[in-house]
Amino acid sequence: MNVLVSDIMTTRVVAVRPGASFKEMAALLHRYRVSGFPVIDDEGRVIGVVSETDLLTKEAVDLGRDALGTDPPGTAGPTAAELMSCPPVTTSPGTLTENAARLMFNCRVKRLPVTDNTGRLVGIVSRADVLAVFDRPDEDICHEIVELMTREFPGDRSQLSVTVRSGVVTLTGEPATTSLGHELVHKSRHVPGVVGVRDRLSYPAQAL
Repeated sequence: MNVLVSDIMTTRVVAVRPGASFKEMAALLHRYRVSGFPVIDDEGRVIGVVSETDLLTKEAVDLGRDALGTDPPGTAGPTAAELMSCPPVTTSPGTLTENAARLMFNCRVKRLPVTDNTGRLVGIVSRADVLAVFDRPDEDICHEIVELMTREFPGDRSQLSVTVRSGVVTLTGEPATTSLGHELVHKSRHVPGVVGVRDRLSYPAQAL
């Protein structure tokens, strides 16, 4: 089972246009309890992302305070276009969840706008959405790996065993070849819910 971004993403996305003001964005953060928004153009394409961190920079806060209190009427502070991070870090509906998680980690972002092949916004995926995939019972993970072993390593099945605790898989036994053992370890890592794999396999001695 491969979990895709399309399986976990939220399709009702709070997005803003480039001209959205500090005051408008602050109100949206409060109203929808989100931590940021994609910024989209008139065609619905994602051109940037504004996070609560962007809004909380000293410069943005100072300008926003002026807009809310001391500036002349009609002044609304900095806009989304001025505060957004760009180019945006995005993903696609067909991306594996584990790859989306890796992208979030590497780019140090809390959310990924999901775009189609034209760059238009179709959803958003958050860290919580991704982590929910890993909240899977150990029994389910073990069952899936046993099925994997039975299906793809039938000759080795009786010589292999698997245990799972807190999402960590431990593989033991004697694979027929080193390459088959490495393949099993690799495929086990990609089973949804797996946090890590301990390779305790006894590999055949290499010929000298």
